[in-house]
Amino acid sequence: MAVRLILTPRHPLLLASYPVPSRATQFRRFAVQNCVSDSVLQLVLEVKEKLEREYSDLPLGRNGRDDEEMILWFLKDRKFSVEDAVAKLTKAISWRQEFGVDTLSEDSVKGIAETGKAFVHEFLDVNDKPVLIVVASKHLPAVHDPVEDEKLCVFYVEKALSKLPTGKEEILGIIDLRGFGTENADLKFLTFLFDVFYSYYPKRLGQVLFVEAPSVFRPLWQLTKPLLKSYASLVRFCSVDTVRKEYFTEATLPAIFKD
Repeated sequence: MAVRLILTPRHPLLLASYPVPSRATQFRRFAVQNCVSDSVLQLVLEVKEKLEREYSDLPLGRNGRDDEEMILWFLKDRKFSVEDAVAKLTKAISWRQEFGVDTLSEDSVKGIAETGKAFVHEFLDVNDKPVLIVVASKHLPAVHDPVEDEKLCVFYVEKALSKLPTGKEEILGIIDLRGFGTENADLKFLTFLFDVFYSYYPKRLGQVLFVEAPSVFRPLWQLTKPLLKSYASLVRFCSVDTVRKEYFTEATLPAIFKD
């Protein structure tokens, strides 16, 4: 076990006993140490030390128990409660391991991605948010493997988050409901989608647009809404015209909304 001395202009000399981090992890720590107050930084270190003592079997590195950027984000989500942040972090890190998040790739989701049911838009919206788009009419739960659907969902969430510009923290979700029918209804998957954001990517979803929702979608929404709790407030029902005028420029508008 290597002993590391942490020296930053923001806080006094701190002695920490952790494995020597990778270059990427060192950069993420440097970024955290130089953008928060000393009191918040101390909470980050408290969480990290608690994870080291009580959950040493959890992985290290990016999105691991020593990832200060991830720790800071979960502290914010849990209103800077160390105990609550640790509880939610351990669940999230364990889930990432079990789900195999870091093993997902373009190749591993290629088959289900070719259905065209979802994609990450190449441009940001007018608020500089990465955009994840779901084409509901191409989602066929009776045909597609639900496990593959979940993998595709998580892969695209990760991809969208990787496009976040410096200083931005949230992504925009757009669910295109044109052509939606009963064969596309999937309460289980919709609940999974929001649960992923609540439990494992808290406060990363800035807004969700339900575009051109037909009347057949309303009963599904009424069933789902109570399960989403506070996340239901992120949903906005809107038209294609609203998407065009309020969220994109002519140059950045997704092709599916140009016609």
